[in-house]
Amino acid sequence: MASALDIIEEKVKAVPESKQSLRLWLRLLTCSSMIEERMRHMLKTKFDTTLPRFDLMAALFRADGAGVTMGELSRWLMVSNGNVTGVAERLEKEGLILRTPSPTDRRTQIVTLTPVGRAAFELWAVEHENWITGLLGDLDAEDMDLLMGLLAKAKSSVVRHDEEQD
Repeated sequence: MASALDIIEEKVKAVPESKQSLRLWLRLLTCSSMIEERMRHMLKTKFDTTLPRFDLMAALFRADGAGVTMGELSRWLMVSNGNVTGVAERLEKEGLILRTPSPTDRRTQIVTLTPVGRAAFELWAVEHENWITGLLGDLDAEDMDLLMGLLAKAKSSVVRHDEEQD
């Protein structure tokens, strides 16, 4: 049985050369989906955690001890407040994060990593980086620089297009 990624790859091959934008989009989707699928599997297998939990803890780790509001987390992670709340509740029950009411607005919760959460995330982050490095190991530094530049250009194109539509 063909996987979803095999089906997407077949779609990429089926798009005529004259439709390069569609081919590129399908290629980006395939690569992103493959990496995400692998990360989900490895996080579950190695740490019995999920990608949303990893992402939330990564955002808190990047805040470097400063508290982050639930609303900020929602915006940073580009998910609904409800999604953040569900993930945060589970992480809090496990003692990985702490949610406290804001001193200026009791309706707002400030989220921080606990020492246990920080230690767990540091371990996860090292492994995550190793997995990504392994997956992209066929690309040398020059390839990565070139690809990063091209992706930045593509991102700018999308942003410009969105701005023109608004």
